[in-house]
This record gives sequence, structure tokens and C-alpha cells, in this order.
Amino acid sequence: MFLQYLKRLLSKRTMDHYNFGAMTDAQETVGKTFLATPTFAVVGASKDQTKVGNRILRWYQTRDLDAIPVHPKEPELEGIKTITDISELSSPSTTALSIITPPRITLAVLKKAKELNVPSYWIQPGAEDDAVLKYVEENGLTDRVIHGGPCILVLGDGIRSQL
Repeated sequence: MFLQYLKRLLSKRTMDHYNFGAMTDAQETVGKTFLATPTFAVVGASKDQTKVGNRILRWYQTRDLDAIPVHPKEPELEGIKTITDISELSSPSTTALSIITPPRITLAVLKKAKELNVPSYWIQPGAEDDAVLKYVEENGLTDRVIHGGPCILVLGDGIRSQL
């Protein structure tokens, strides 16, 4: 079901572009840094339990990881008080971002996160486009960002087991 959702979500890109179940060595290094961070913000968290943003928020919860949902309208998701924007993070320099948003929003989030000195980012499949990738490259974020298909729901536990 999850892969069917991703196939629909990624209709503008070919599935060959994404590698859902594997990471490059560089991505694995970023993944370890990402998951060693004490706090996580889920940008694009949803109240709909069938949506990826909600599933990722619950992934953090079930592993007793400190997760903050970011949602512009909902005051609470999965029993956790939300923030409306990452600028509300109490400690952005110790918070990693899971990003599950349309690419144009992802780009705005990355720009704000860079200003806030967020240490690492996991851009979930479908939340990126060429403009996002160009921004990551041109702003020296390649060693802080996972993108291109690896999904935390698929690979997160394997990375955590290596910490």
C-alpha cells in the first residue's frame, strides 16, 4: 500500500529515480547523523493516519524519540502539541527535520532551516524536485541531506541499529 501511494505521488518522476530500500554510503553517514540527533521535527505531519506524514510521526513515537509535528493549522497531532513553523523550534540546532511536503514548500523549509542552523534533513520521496536538489547542491547541504528515495519508514530501524 505504501509503495502504491508513492507511485501515485511520484507520477511526475520515474520510479527508477528513487531507491526506496537502499542508501549510498554518503546517505548512510547522513542518516546516522540524522538519527543521532536528540529531537526531530516532522514537517508535513498529518492528522490522517493513512498519510506518510502521520506514519513518520508515529514511527518516531513508537521508538520513544522526541518528535515535534509541524502543521500550519492543527493544534495537536497524535497527542503532541504542534508548531506552525520551524522558526518556533526551541532548539533548531539540535533538531533534525523529516520533510514530507510538496517540493515548493520543501524549498521554503530548507531555506528557513539553513538560516536556523538545522543540522540534518531527511527529504522523503516526492518532497523534492529539481529546484530543491539545486538548492541543496548550491548551498553546501549535500552532506546534511538525505534525498532521492530512501524512506525513514523503510531504512530508519536499520540505521538506528548501527548507532
